Amino acid sequence: MFLKFVFRVSATCLVLTLGSLQSLTVFAQPATYPNKPVKMIIPFAPGGASDFIGRILSVKLSEVLGQQVIVDNRTGAAGNIGMEAAAKAAPDGYTIFLGNIGTIAINPALFPNLNINPLRDFIPVTQVADVPSALVGNNDFPPNNVSQLIVYLRANPDKFNFATPGGGSANRLEMEVLMKMTGTKMTHVPYKGGGGPAAIGLIGGETQVMFNTLPSVKQFMIANKMKSYAVTGLTRQPGLPNVPTLMELGYPEFKTGSWQMIMVPVGTPVAITNKLFDSITKVLAMPDVVERIINGGANITVSKSPADAKLFVEGELKKWAVVVKDSGASPD
Repeated sequence: MFLKFVFRVSATCLVLTLGSLQSLTVFAQPATYPNKPVKMIIPFAPGGASDFIGRILSVKLSEVLGQQVIVDNRTGAAGNIGMEAAAKAAPDGYTIFLGNIGTIAINPALFPNLNINPLRDFIPVTQVADVPSALVGNNDFPPNNVSQLIVYLRANPDKFNFATPGGGSANRLEMEVLMKMTGTKMTHVPYKGGGGPAAIGLIGGETQVMFNTLPSVKQFMIANKMKSYAVTGLTRQPGLPNVPTLMELGYPEFKTGSWQMIMVPVGTPVAITNKLFDSITKVLAMPDVVERIINGGANITVSKSPADAKLFVEGELKKWAVVVKDSGASPD
């Protein structure tokens, strides 16, 4: 009798213990991602190309994820402030970073004391867009086309200003390359953003010419609020059929644009990274998203996988390090 009693008590305790462990296991499992709002850090001011792409993504990504994706514009230091804030965020999927060619590929070469290493501090998720640039001028500036622009600048070295959305932007390097190729010289005037500050400065006559991302200035070009000299990329752009590409004008170096990419802090779980990749891919296949992005002056570009996105970043870092060195550009 005593042995049977002990066995029953032991069995009962074992069942209770296993039940308790199962309860603890269930309790310890992480909640389904996401179960609260997600923050998207954009390192540039509202009105620019990154903000244009980011706000389209945030609305549709909110629908796909089932949680609000909130845009957080963290401006300053050519995008470095926003990039550092994103890199230091908790790696839990609730902070994502919309980086671009300037912050991710150019700034590491342009800023020698940069605290952030994109491949060390981030996991690339996917490219989302490739954004052509536009070469534009103030309406009171005498040159009416690229040929006249080069002749006029050569005759007036260091007499005029060129605007950029920031010291580390691809647009700044585009102008540095053009000046080096054509033997022209201008003074660099960096702004904290493209579509707002830099465009307004050009229209108001603070500067005379600039490269800027097409979504930042397309509506100004269509409204004839600035002179439209040329666009980068392989083809002329929708809505601007009379604006030539720099390639067709004899400048093959200007066949690329400013890409945009979603990244997350290093340490973010693979399952979350993959869910973000799948969700963003789904968003970028939506017909209304495709239409808005193309009409705004950008092209959709999606990586095959996060691993493919990482390989792309590695190549871009090497490429732009050479461009920065050869152009002699430095932070202003």
